[in-house]
Amino acid sequence: MSAFSIKVTGVVQGVFFRASTRDKAQSLGIRGWVRNEPDGSVLIWAESEEDVLQELIEWCHQGPPRAEVTDVLVETKEEESYTDFSIRR
Repeated sequence: MSAFSIKVTGVVQGVFFRASTRDKAQSLGIRGWVRNEPDGSVLIWAESEEDVLQELIEWCHQGPPRAEVTDVLVETKEEESYTDFSIRR
């Protein structure tokens, strides 16, 4: 089991990035959360098998149709054992 913090920058707020991330994560069986950050980025905490997390990271480079992603920064973290995937406010 692996855990990653994923920071996505660009035009990623106001384009359904959080909801789309939740839907993608749930379809992959990933646990964790997603939230908007004050600097205009989106932060994702994701826990699952590493190959599954790589699929989410690849998706983050494009995101939902109206997003314009400029960068995706990934950091390895210690697992916190979330039980589902949610949107944080």
